[in-house]
Amino acid sequence: MRAFLTLLILLSGPAVVAQGALHPVPLVQPPRPTLPGEVQPLAPGARPAEVLPRLTLRPAIPELERLEYRGNGFIEVAHGVLLLTPAAQTLAHERALALQVVEGAFRTRPTLEEVDVSVYDRASYGGFGGPLPLFTASVPRPRLMDFRRYAEGLGVYERVYEGATRAAPSPAPVARVREQTPTFHGSASGLLTQRVAQSVSQFNGGVRGGLLFKGPLDQRTAALTFDDAPHPLYEPLLLDLLRRAGIRATFFVIGRNAVAYPYFVRDMAEQGDEVGNHTYHHVRLPGLSAAQVRDELLSANRAISTLTGQPVRYFRPPGGDYSPLTLQVAEQLGLTTTFWTDDPGDFNNPGDAVVQSRLVARLRPGGIVLLHDNAPEAIDVLRTFLQVARSRDMQLTTVGHLVGRRSQP
Repeated sequence: MRAFLTLLILLSGPAVVAQGALHPVPLVQPPRPTLPGEVQPLAPGARPAEVLPRLTLRPAIPELERLEYRGNGFIEVAHGVLLLTPAAQTLAHERALALQVVEGAFRTRPTLEEVDVSVYDRASYGGFGGPLPLFTASVPRPRLMDFRRYAEGLGVYERVYEGATRAAPSPAPVARVREQTPTFHGSASGLLTQRVAQSVSQFNGGVRGGLLFKGPLDQRTAALTFDDAPHPLYEPLLLDLLRRAGIRATFFVIGRNAVAYPYFVRDMAEQGDEVGNHTYHHVRLPGLSAAQVRDELLSANRAISTLTGQPVRYFRPPGGDYSPLTLQVAEQLGLTTTFWTDDPGDFNNPGDAVVQSRLVARLRPGGIVLLHDNAPEAIDVLRTFLQVARSRDMQLTTVGHLVGRRSQP
């Protein structure tokens, strides 16, 4: 009977649905050819990303590229970007400029709870995800005096990155396209094997052969996951919302981001969130050599474990792109390759109401919810979504807690 059901699911193609589910899961797909000059299209009805409000400081700081702020309904956080020429790139000067931005932001907007600063080399600055910053700092308002003493050379302050680690070059272009469907790069028979594994998981759930498509169905529990963490503006807003709701989530962290913003990764671990691996550079792994894939995963593991003091157990490939080599290396490193069942498309900015309705409609036992920590609409809808899940007696938790002891060989 089970074999018949599996065959039926395979034949159904993209319309595959799990027992009791209200919405199809994202079926594993073969790779699609990319047209020259193609960029990811917006979903129907999607809108451009929001334009964040900016603060203007007086007196002006010439090196300040921008100072943006945003709230989550409870607190507001600002993030400033400073661009320096080589002559100005001394730690003492970086500290002093960061202090000017922090104090100016708190003075200009008294409602701010936290100000974060990222200092970059002006010539090589490539935005968030480009070359690592030279210096970063996170300053909650109650810690302003501590940061001032540190910036003046009179004390220590742990919520900083002083640029001691220089990232190795990425083995491939950084992936800017978001996860949409799991995409298998391999033979036709390999794709069939992946679809069989995914189909069986819709009825049984749990980890099988190093793969996790869905959690167990016998409890009203789903995993809440965020990709691309940590982001210096959105991370404190997300962590604040989860802390207020008493919810723990899994953050799939980019290794280089963990290096640049170590204090946010420590914050995740300290409040009981789970930290997973999203590669070191956020690159597509298919097409890389075994050594390059191993280095991407191992470097991210090391960066994360150094900060959390815990082993990394779960891995999500950027873009959902994976191959037999990806799975082999991940399993050798003790990582479970983790996909998702519920994707509201928050990265496409379809609107808060659309993201919210998709989240609610697709919530299911054993589900794995995919959101992005740098998607503004994820911040907007999260509070209400957590309340709806609670009203439905659906527990949202980490991937590790979802699968528990139900992993299978």
